[in-house]
Amino acid sequence: MKMGAKSVIVLPYDAQWEQAFVSIKDEIHKALGPLAIGIEHVGSTSVRGLSAKPIIDIDVVIQDYSVFDAVAAALEEIGYHHEGDLGIAMREAFRYDGKEHLQKHHLYVCPQDSPELKRHVAFRDYLRSDPEAVRAYSRIKEEGAALYPNDIEQYIRHKSPFIEKIYRELSV
Repeated sequence: MKMGAKSVIVLPYDAQWEQAFVSIKDEIHKALGPLAIGIEHVGSTSVRGLSAKPIIDIDVVIQDYSVFDAVAAALEEIGYHHEGDLGIAMREAFRYDGKEHLQKHHLYVCPQDSPELKRHVAFRDYLRSDPEAVRAYSRIKEEGAALYPNDIEQYIRHKSPFIEKIYRELSV
């Protein structure tokens, strides 16, 4: 299936997303222990009041790549499979099998000095501190989903100017 064929569903904020994150985080933390120095809930589901695709985005933070092989092996044992960086340096993507008991999610592993990790956290924290930005971004996302319900690439292009504006303000 080509990326553009994916349907786009944006839902109003759901308080259950936080518990869904905690369930995933607990499973990952149990597998990784001290190999992970943090497990961050990022993306739209991490911002109270923000409309989002109902997919939990998670960044597992590691000290550096010296522990990556051990992290990848531990994640493999619980059903996650390394897919590479998918074109974004210092952000390793993992797909999964056998996680029907968990909400759909995207899992990434990033060293603590990863620019992408810093962008994710800064964007999340900005939105968490600005209710007007949450309302504006919700409107843009809902509009994009209505305009491009079967084209994820166009949906992403629709919301990109808002995201890039925030990144410029944050200098990330």
